[in-house]
Amino acid sequence: GQRVEEEEHHSLETFTFYLSEPLSKERVEAFSDGVYAIVATLLILDICEDNVPDPREVEEKFHGSLLEALSEYGPNYLAYFGSFVTIGLLWFVHHSLFLYVTKATRLMGLLNILSLAFIGGLPLAYQLTSEFAEKSHNEIEAIQVSCVITFFASIFQFAIWTTALLNEEETLHTFARYGGKEHAFMFAKLALYPCVSLGAFFLTCLLSEFSTAIFHLMQIVIPFAFLALRIFVRISLTAIKSVMSLSRRKVVLLEEEEACLSPNETLS
Repeated sequence: GQRVEEEEHHSLETFTFYLSEPLSKERVEAFSDGVYAIVATLLILDICEDNVPDPREVEEKFHGSLLEALSEYGPNYLAYFGSFVTIGLLWFVHHSLFLYVTKATRLMGLLNILSLAFIGGLPLAYQLTSEFAEKSHNEIEAIQVSCVITFFASIFQFAIWTTALLNEEETLHTFARYGGKEHAFMFAKLALYPCVSLGAFFLTCLLSEFSTAIFHLMQIVIPFAFLALRIFVRISLTAIKSVMSLSRRKVVLLEEEEACLSPNETLS
């Protein structure tokens, strides 16, 4: 009877909700990959539905030139590729994040769902930035909404990393913890999208005439920023290590000189 009571008590404890309890990492990754794949597919369906020129229009309006007809939809294609690159890079960051995570928790799963909720809004951001007339008030607001969606989609990824660091001995690989060889680069990688999207939002508020150029420039620059970021982080870490090694050598040399001196000389 006592054993049955202990088993019932243990079974009740398993149903209690604690944010630090473990969660299946494989299911979190599988669900996330499915959401990213569906969002990318929705982008393709949107552009194929509304941005393909009609054959009669090509013949009558553009004198049979398909390239001229496609050039009219150039801003829409640019918005599509920018949104697709954003989804791809956010998926890449998500993949890198969970590559270093050894055990997921319920809090990390909740933050991941919140991030995916804003990822699902990226097709809406694409539709908003491609529908309204250029340099209109609606287009500026649509671009600002897109910046906000990108900011929250990426800031929740950063929150997952912060949560993992709070209990890093159980949740992170050793080389991704504080002082690990990949910690600095991962921190900078996760902070890149929130900082750039927030900066683009404030720039569109201040420079409304150039809001479209600022938004598209953000989407184009970020892929190259990821490459430059790794180089910058490695150069910075190398410089810090060299400075630390030089300071250690000076300390060692001073200790060796003191060891070689006689007691009277050390007192003087």
